[in-house]
Amino acid sequence: MSIKGRTFVTLDPPAPFLFCPTMARNPVLLVPNLITIARILAIIPIVALVMNGDIILRLVALIIYVVAAASDWLDGYLARAWNQYSPLGRMLDPIADKLLVGILIAALAWDGSFSGWDMIPACAILFREFFIPGLREFLGNTQIVLPVSWLAKWKTTIQLVALAVVLFERIVPGFGLVSDLLLWAAGLLTLWTGFQYLRASWPHLVADAK
Repeated sequence: MSIKGRTFVTLDPPAPFLFCPTMARNPVLLVPNLITIARILAIIPIVALVMNGDIILRLVALIIYVVAAASDWLDGYLARAWNQYSPLGRMLDPIADKLLVGILIAALAWDGSFSGWDMIPACAILFREFFIPGLREFLGNTQIVLPVSWLAKWKTTIQLVALAVVLFERIVPGFGLVSDLLLWAAGLLTLWTGFQYLRASWPHLVADAK
């Protein structure tokens, strides 16, 4: 600012980055959403490192994967703590989880990390993760909302842990039984939660047939 040829320098501190007005207007810049977007982008190096076949690179992929999986809890915690909720975040968060699980399952199937029997729970997980969002989209057109159950939230956690152990099994052999049990537990829990959603929505699916 200048008055009659004099220049005055303001000493006011800049607006804080985390809570600046621009961020409040742009949901992409909200910290929880940035973490969610980073989780989606992390899928690229994870899959590339896994498909390389090198054990050291697989360890790096496991580390990135664990950080990405943990960020699923972190972005939700920060959204609650800082009251940074947004429709974009509610849309991106479940998509990020499904992309991380689904694409990693495809990569692990490609490199032979799954046995023939392991493909049964793996395919069950993929089936449910495609079927239920389609069901939600259909019911959304009828103004019917299916809330996420606490069991469905645990389902995602068990899926993420099971895939981490599958990754770890190639690095330190001897965890085959543990990874198989976790993968089957994740597959069964995934199918059960999918059945719960289908059962809750069934009256609305057959309503027009009466």
